[in-house]
Amino acid sequence: MSTQHTIREHMEYDVVIVGAGPSGLSAACRIKQLSQQHNKDFSVCVVEKGSEVGAHILSGALMQPTALDELFPDWKARGAPLEVPVTRDEVYYFNSSSRAIRFPSLLAERVIHNEGNYVISLGNFCRWLAKQAEELGVDIYPGFSASEVLYDDSNRVMGIATGDMGRDQQGNKKTHFQPGIELRAKYTLFCEGCRGSLGKQLISKYNLDRDSGTQHYALGIKELWQIDPDLHQPGKTLHSFGWPLSENGATGGAFLYHADNNQVSLGLITDLNYANPHLSPFDELQRWKHHPQIAQYLKGAKRISYGARAINKGGLQALPKLSFPGGLLSGCEAGFMNYPKIKGSHTAMKTGMVAAETIYEALNTNSVGQQDLSHYEHAIKNAWVYDELHQSRNVAPAMHRFGMLLGSAFSFIDYGVFKGTLPFTLQDPQEDHQSLKQASECSTIRYPKPDSIISFDKLSSVFLSNTNHEEDQPCHLVLKDQQKPMTYNLPLYDEPAQRYCPAGVYEVVDGDDGPLFQINAQNCLHCKTCDIKDPTQNIEWVTPEGSGGPNYPNM
Repeated sequence: MSTQHTIREHMEYDVVIVGAGPSGLSAACRIKQLSQQHNKDFSVCVVEKGSEVGAHILSGALMQPTALDELFPDWKARGAPLEVPVTRDEVYYFNSSSRAIRFPSLLAERVIHNEGNYVISLGNFCRWLAKQAEELGVDIYPGFSASEVLYDDSNRVMGIATGDMGRDQQGNKKTHFQPGIELRAKYTLFCEGCRGSLGKQLISKYNLDRDSGTQHYALGIKELWQIDPDLHQPGKTLHSFGWPLSENGATGGAFLYHADNNQVSLGLITDLNYANPHLSPFDELQRWKHHPQIAQYLKGAKRISYGARAINKGGLQALPKLSFPGGLLSGCEAGFMNYPKIKGSHTAMKTGMVAAETIYEALNTNSVGQQDLSHYEHAIKNAWVYDELHQSRNVAPAMHRFGMLLGSAFSFIDYGVFKGTLPFTLQDPQEDHQSLKQASECSTIRYPKPDSIISFDKLSSVFLSNTNHEEDQPCHLVLKDQQKPMTYNLPLYDEPAQRYCPAGVYEVVDGDDGPLFQINAQNCLHCKTCDIKDPTQNIEWVTPEGSGGPNYPNM
């Protein structure tokens, strides 16, 4: 669909930031802090596709406050929603559906050590961070999808355009049509999160990954539960690996965190390099909850929210070049995720702050904009975030190359004992979508029927995510080849989209002339798994109309 004949209004800013997550909001706050300190008045706006800040934010989450301490040293007085300090860490290897081996605390703390961290809702934290940004003078525009990168005549980024509102499924204008708005800037910071649609385009256009290792991903699926107060232990964290993923040759891990208000957040992280196309990460989570070590906390409990999101796990060696003419990448957009810690919020915040300082320095020298601020990478390498990722760089590729048990043993030695100082860096060049074997080569997986007490189906789960899209709009899940799901994926892989999607978006249904591939785009949680795992890379996730998608409370 072309917008070249649509007249769009435009607004001018010094800095446009795409994405109101931890990285984008931290960057916005930092630019305004520096502006105030030096009596400058640089204009900053943040555009966010969720209906409100926090609506699309999902994470475990445990917050390491390192970056927050730097950004707002008085965050406690400001009322930041970090109210449940971690009190106890437990790490288990689930070796069957009923048995578990607990790691001694001294060994577990070598890898997962959460003393000084907090159990939080990352969505609520971003809502708080947005208030700090607005008090500093940042303009925040929720409900507007950044759908297009704007370039000048020299192919330099000069801002973004928000998506049109009010087009029908064929792309025609409806009666309430409103064209998108151009937000032009001297510098644009992209912080869309993992597998951002614009970031993906920029990486390709400027070949930013030409010197990088392969980026890898995992799918995190989370549920929020209200549990019996007698079973609630605020600040207790539990991590597990092994069963059920190991039963089907997959890797990943799971968590259960005791938050406030008698709530626990729990979830499963499935590495997306799994081989068996019959595997369903959603159903693996439902199985995991029935393990006695988990089910004990869910007696008489009520599930109150559900969501899913892909996460980066390629590590330091998979980071692309971070700068290009007119813009920068930060946070999970680039891949700043510490996989063994299962944390990316503090690294996202720090990279956003470093990006902000880099942009501010350019603006303060009266830059006309659109420069390639390549010294941003040097600043990142001099920050603690780089050292942290360097220490953990071999963990994910070790799991891929050696499997869960041997990979865990290697990671304990490399990361837990030597702190990443071994003189080599592992690589895993195979992309996640290339790892699927043909269905005929793999065992069929029969998942138990959900009991609607501890385990549930996809549709009832999506209902809890408050997901909503305007039905009569262009589908934001674009098939490059309309025939490929039925002519290639179905016969070879039993069309794995039916199972890797955690929201029931993709179905194979009976039609008059045989099976049909059906896309239920209204269910989409914006997790991006389809964009990553489709074996032919035939599905492209693009932004839907602004405010569409999940509306997560307290996630």
